[in-house]
Amino acid sequence: MKKYYLDNASTTKTKPETVYDAINNTLRNIGCSPSRGSYYCSLQAGRLVFKTRNKLAKLFNVEDSRYIVFTPGITYSINTALRGLLNEGDHVITTCMEHNAVSRPLRTLKQQKNIDITWIPADTNGHINISDVEKAILPNTKLMVVNHASNIIGTILPLAEITAIAKKHNIYTIADCAQTAGYCDINFTQLGLDVLAFTGHKALYGPPGTGGMVLSKRAAKEMRPLIVGGTGSSSTKQFQPDHMPEKFESGTQNTAGIAGLGAGVQFILDTKTEIIRKHEQQLLQQLLTGLKQIDNIKIYYSGDVKQQVPTISITINNLEMGEMSIVLDEKYGIMTRSGVHCSPLSHNSVGTLKTGTIRLSIGYFNTAEEITYVIKSLKDLAQGAPSE
Repeated sequence: MKKYYLDNASTTKTKPETVYDAINNTLRNIGCSPSRGSYYCSLQAGRLVFKTRNKLAKLFNVEDSRYIVFTPGITYSINTALRGLLNEGDHVITTCMEHNAVSRPLRTLKQQKNIDITWIPADTNGHINISDVEKAILPNTKLMVVNHASNIIGTILPLAEITAIAKKHNIYTIADCAQTAGYCDINFTQLGLDVLAFTGHKALYGPPGTGGMVLSKRAAKEMRPLIVGGTGSSSTKQFQPDHMPEKFESGTQNTAGIAGLGAGVQFILDTKTEIIRKHEQQLLQQLLTGLKQIDNIKIYYSGDVKQQVPTISITINNLEMGEMSIVLDEKYGIMTRSGVHCSPLSHNSVGTLKTGTIRLSIGYFNTAEEITYVIKSLKDLAQGAPSE
């Protein structure tokens, strides 16, 4: 049976061929720790990491690539930023569209450091009222942390407006760009962000276990590293070096993963984000148009394909979402994700916390023919569902 992959919001399963080649070449022909020796292979590995850093700097418009830090993934990046910047009694502003990668660290820090949290409400389409952000500012507000786009319904939040408010009040800003890096044009310098957290394995087309964060100079100076240890430099110092990026990069790096990430970013730079976005928006519009004609299906999305990433959620009357996802896979070959998607706050805002949803997330390597098949299959499944 042919398989149809619509779980790109979790990870992009299909990668550009250059990504596979880069990982294979690094493991087979380099295979050394970067910047840990003066021999050729180690120097090659170091250059590879350096080149990937520069590619990311070009993609995100970062003036100094030393302020791009590699991590094992975006959850690690967000934890590093929150734990590194927040102190006892600080106040944080965030939204009710956050992933557990943000909400759980914040709640843990509330227990550990008595931080105060304000949750900006969202409507059922995932939109927030920007005036609520400024109203939430207190004298002890230290930072704002925002999910750039919802991982369940795709809604893009007004990041530029949020950072403008934060800058006016000298408040740090952290953007969770798990769903937008590689899809949206994100200009780090123009936005004036303090932390841009990204993952490698979604729309940047890298392998799992890759990610990172871009830091402003003031954030890099104030932020405490999550872990400390060997950095391959300043080895005689008894404490962690404070220069970038070594301050936040202890331990042997995932060189093969970073090579794959670099190839993925190069694919985006060559293809152009606007071309990627146009293709995925066309497929999303096709999917929405088809689903709206099917009885018993309820669709959850931003309301405008141009205001979101290519991710939507659906429910089918009186069908259990987990069972429905299994049927889609086993009977139709369609791979989706069901449940609350590590984002109970978002589901509560949308009104689907009790039931969960089936999430359909499109990627660049999906085709119009695949979307036609998905619509036909969901129609077949929905016709067998009992009416409410």
